[in-house]
Amino acid sequence: MAETPRSRRLDLPREPRRLRLPRFDPEDFGKWSEAIARFMGTAKFLVYMTVVIVIWIAWNALAPARLRFDPYTFTFLTLMLSLQASYAAPLILLAQNRQADRDRVALEEDRRRAAMQKADTEYLAREIAAVRIALGDVATRDFLRSELTRLAEELGAASPDGGREVPMRRQKLMRKEHRRQLRREAEVDAAEADAAEAEAAEAAAAEAEEAAAAEAEEAPAAEAEEAQAEAPAAQPEEAPAPEPKVTKGRSTARKSGPDQRKASRASRG
Repeated sequence: MAETPRSRRLDLPREPRRLRLPRFDPEDFGKWSEAIARFMGTAKFLVYMTVVIVIWIAWNALAPARLRFDPYTFTFLTLMLSLQASYAAPLILLAQNRQADRDRVALEEDRRRAAMQKADTEYLAREIAAVRIALGDVATRDFLRSELTRLAEELGAASPDGGREVPMRRQKLMRKEHRRQLRREAEVDAAEADAAEAEAAEAAAAEAEEAAAAEAEEAPAAEAEEAQAEAPAAQPEEAPAPEPKVTKGRSTARKSGPDQRKASRASRG
């Protein structure tokens, strides 16, 4: 069975009638008001308003009387500017309130982060202090060495030989330590020498490469100079040289023969 509405039931009092206003989203209205406030705070809005006012006054002052809609004293213009100012002030205040809310939230967040950082810093300081206190109770190498030496001396004093073996052991340990140190120094010196030799070899190789490159660059220039020097010597050969006589050629060949034999014998020797 369907339930009867409350207004038709006689056993219940009537609800008072209320004026229902239109509902709107405060967030959207706040964004819209902030946009208007930002636009009114720009130079573009001032220029547009100035142009409108100048056109309005010029039209109503210079136009024919039958075309003027707001004659001198400009009452309608004053009313429009008053309405604009009356709406602009609440919109600007609303935008400022929203900005103040955002600033308050940001300030609270900054305070919260600062408190967290302070707590973390104090915690780390306490932990570091605890670590330092704990390290103060830890036995160091020098302490252990001194204790072991003292125990060795006590044991040596209690031994039948009167503790003569303890200095000998100490000397042996010192000798071993000295030998180890000498070996380490020798290894370091050998490594430095190898590094120096490697650097010297690299430098020599680099110099050889530079010298080879310089010779390769100078070779074409020398060949070109030789070619230029040979070219003028070949040009004046215009008239053919007289042919030598047969007798002279034979005599020169006979003279040159012994000389060639002597030179060959000297080279063999």
